[in-house]
Amino acid sequence: MNHCIACGMPLTRPEDCAGGDLNAVSCVHCTDKNGEIKPCAEIFEGGVQFFMGATGSPRDLAERLTRKNMNRLEHWQNNPCDLLKGETASDEEFQAALGQL
Repeated sequence: MNHCIACGMPLTRPEDCAGGDLNAVSCVHCTDKNGEIKPCAEIFEGGVQFFMGATGSPRDLAERLTRKNMNRLEHWQNNPCDLLKGETASDEEFQAALGQL
């Protein structure tokens, strides 16, 4: 199974994939109308909102979860972003959050 290079979302259905293409490397949420990866700040905020909604996490924890998630992705390792610097969730917090999804 493929995952979005910018947020890690599983790419299992055409409607989840950029351009509706199952061979895409990014999801519809992380790609703009030109097929380019959106800015880090936009993807970061989307991740924060996702974790807050999906796990009921307070914003501070959702930010730390999003940082941990995005920092593990090769796209952000190759495209540094200041928003991804700072405190991240512990491995235990991250696994607990993933277990709620």
